[in-house]
Amino acid sequence: MNKKIRTPSVDHLFDAILCLENREECYKFFEDICTVNELLSLSQRFEVAKMLRNQRTYLDIAEKTGASTATISRVNRSLNYGNDGYDMAFERMAWEEEEEDK
Repeated sequence: MNKKIRTPSVDHLFDAILCLENREECYKFFEDICTVNELLSLSQRFEVAKMLRNQRTYLDIAEKTGASTATISRVNRSLNYGNDGYDMAFERMAWEEEEEDK
């Protein structure tokens, strides 16, 4: 983990996010804390990561998401050399989807 981002302020932000209970609360909070473009950029990166994990090509990802090849490359670098945060989220989301299907 990058020590530069581990600050009391970031801890406080993460604590606030962890208090959110459902998607509607997330919409309310993130619409207040982010600009529309910031939120769309975050969601775009998450979709790019999902598509990279599903072995989609850069060209296909760029066409479907509108992400630049630079963004796709940055996300790919995070997937390959980052802190496994994307994978952790994908694994938990898959588990939750399986639970909902039961």
